[in-house]
Amino acid sequence: MLIDSHCHLEDERYPGGRKGVLERARAAGVTGFVDIGVGEDLSAAEDAVRVANEEPDVWAAVGLHPHDAKFLTPELEAGLVALARSKRVVAFGEIGLDYHYMHSAKELQASVFRRMIGVAKDLKLPIVVHTRTAAEETLTILEEENAREVGGIIHCFSEDVPFARRALEMDFDLSFSGIVTFKDAQGVREAAAFAPSDRILLETDSPYLAPIPLRGKKCEPAFIVHTARFVAQLRGVAVDEMTALAAENTRRRLRLS
Repeated sequence: MLIDSHCHLEDERYPGGRKGVLERARAAGVTGFVDIGVGEDLSAAEDAVRVANEEPDVWAAVGLHPHDAKFLTPELEAGLVALARSKRVVAFGEIGLDYHYMHSAKELQASVFRRMIGVAKDLKLPIVVHTRTAAEETLTILEEENAREVGGIIHCFSEDVPFARRALEMDFDLSFSGIVTFKDAQGVREAAAFAPSDRILLETDSPYLAPIPLRGKKCEPAFIVHTARFVAQLRGVAVDEMTALAAENTRRRLRLS
């Protein structure tokens, strides 16, 4: 029982296309995928919804990545809202802040993040949060916008235990990617060991962040087995127990059916 709680499955991200990616993941034991559709227009979101409608083990999330905050228009927002009402859409996101690459200005990212939280609350959908080099600002906005009303997931968790505590208090689960296997990720490892057993999820963020021993390769959902094994060792539990636990948490958080 493995569910990749966060991956990007557009065909163009993979040289051999999406079909082979899904086949390899299923062969590795992955039983569910949450396909995140984000981009500067609606194409990725539309693709995620289409795949979720075609594949019974795929669900979709749609939103506006902080990189793309500068592309928000009333038309784009309306399109995202319409897609988010699709039956197979289980979350709104990823949304948030990224002060590392700064593809959109800080002030604009913050403003759009607040607006997207409001959209999610109107839709009554949990939020998938992206945060990079913006830990305090992310938590402050979540608190000020009362994001606990819908809760959600801190995706690709890359912070520390103090951040985790505040996120958990606001009803956000912690999703761990291949980053937890990286040698310089001590704070992330401590958070993975600390996370309550009913609040921990697993993901790949494919095609990014392949875990050790595959770091440097284009990541695929099949690679989640390595992250699951590593987190299980951190927590001192069997791999099967870890994967079943994370899968159940994902199903509960996103109301997968």
